[in-house]
Amino acid sequence: MYLVTIFGCATVPTEPALTSYSINGISYISLTDLCAAKNIALDYDTFTRAAALRKSTHTINLMVGDNLILVDGEAKSIGYPVKSYQGMVVVPLRFKEQIIDILFKERVTTSEPALPLTGIKRIVIDSGHGGKDPGAIGRSGLREKDVVLDIARRLGNILKSSGAEVIMTRSSDRFISLESRAEIANSSKADLFVSIHANANRVRSLSGFEVYYVDNSVDDYRRALWAAQHARLNFDSSCFASSSLTLKTILWDMIYTSSRAQSVELSRSVCRIAGNCLDTRIIGVKGARYYVLKGTRMPAILIEVGFLTNPSEERLLKNNAYRQTLAQAIADGIRAYARDCNLTGASR
Repeated sequence: MYLVTIFGCATVPTEPALTSYSINGISYISLTDLCAAKNIALDYDTFTRAAALRKSTHTINLMVGDNLILVDGEAKSIGYPVKSYQGMVVVPLRFKEQIIDILFKERVTTSEPALPLTGIKRIVIDSGHGGKDPGAIGRSGLREKDVVLDIARRLGNILKSSGAEVIMTRSSDRFISLESRAEIANSSKADLFVSIHANANRVRSLSGFEVYYVDNSVDDYRRALWAAQHARLNFDSSCFASSSLTLKTILWDMIYTSSRAQSVELSRSVCRIAGNCLDTRIIGVKGARYYVLKGTRMPAILIEVGFLTNPSEERLLKNNAYRQTLAQAIADGIRAYARDCNLTGASR
């Protein structure tokens, strides 16, 4: 018997059947019916005969009589022209199959019971900014500090249901220094540190989900030397109490090197699951020199859930259901990381 464990979101066909019309031997479907089935916003100008389809971060522009469309500003051919037929706008069936079905996959969160986080007992969740520091602010006034605190709370509840102890660097709208955030994680002897942020950029078209780990340019030896002088090694044996500074530094250097490698794996796992669950661009995994990543001694990641300066992502981040989806995707990414590390014997 084989046991298959699925993490993340599954794609399922949920839309009703669409009526097909044969025009010159080519199968067409109603654009209005297609958008209704896929829950896509449709704006159609009867004078110019131009249509704009919008959902989450994506926009599609097309025009009756043309077989070229714009998908997020990029021109694509759908082979056959959009037509007006029996008083309605119709599109080739291949438009649904090759554009719509790929761009707007129907995703549902798996209803599997919460699984234990093997090898992970304590997780620190860090909500970026807070108090006097609002972080990024969207055009509508949506503040990063509010968005990330809500997502962090949701993430904490999900992880608690899996049996993990969750420590929040802040659970309310208050300011906490970067140094204090790292100290909370280190003093709690956490297994993981997860910092939640939202992005901003002058280029308003930029969008996407990305995860950071401590960059390779950060000198692990310098961090190890400081830790050897100021921090305790968490070993059961007392033989390290009188060890030389050199030996302690070597041990801390090994710890930091291992933590970076595990941070990379955790980042990849969260991005992979997010790619299955989120209808947004997945930018990927990057190294960075953020203080909360440099200052923590356990595997640590910083997640940018989206760009508040992008109008579409700002609308998404206002939505409670989307925030819950984000939290679930991050939690499932952590579960997948815990599972994979356990299978390879690499858990901390």
